[in-house]
Amino acid sequence: MKGLAVLLSGFVLLLSAGCKPSVKSRDITPLARKQAASLGSEADFAATLKDLRRAEGLYQKAAGLCPDEPSYWENLGIARRKLGETKGARTAYGEALAVYRENYRRDRNPADVLHQMWLLSLLGRNDEAARLLQKGRVDHPADPRIRQAADPKWLEEMRRNPGFKAIAL
Repeated sequence: MKGLAVLLSGFVLLLSAGCKPSVKSRDITPLARKQAASLGSEADFAATLKDLRRAEGLYQKAAGLCPDEPSYWENLGIARRKLGETKGARTAYGEALAVYRENYRRDRNPADVLHQMWLLSLLGRNDEAARLLQKGRVDHPADPRIRQAADPKWLEEMRRNPGFKAIAL
């Protein structure tokens, strides 16, 4: 479990530099966003307590309220994977990937390339993740996060990590 925490902490740090929130959809009210944030926070707490069934339900509600927020989908996928619900995890990871792709098309934020790589790797689509990173290096040659992630040794180390394996499909 400590390995997963280290892996996720490193990945979050890698992504956090320059991260900006996605543009809010006009179809989602501010109240719905606040409700989803509250549900997401409660789900995070439930996951910390290892109450994965409760966390899964709360993440699902949050994702339903704010389907344009990829972290709810990603966390839903992680909860489902830990519960052994592979098909549900695949669906949730796929939804998160779609949102990050749309965010990248709109904003061209290099952090969204890294999120996509992470989700493609979780889905077992490693060749596609590697191609995406190579394209990301061409599109964002000065971004140190993409340069680091595009290193095949770094990718292999990430994929061998037991914490990553526990949530990957």
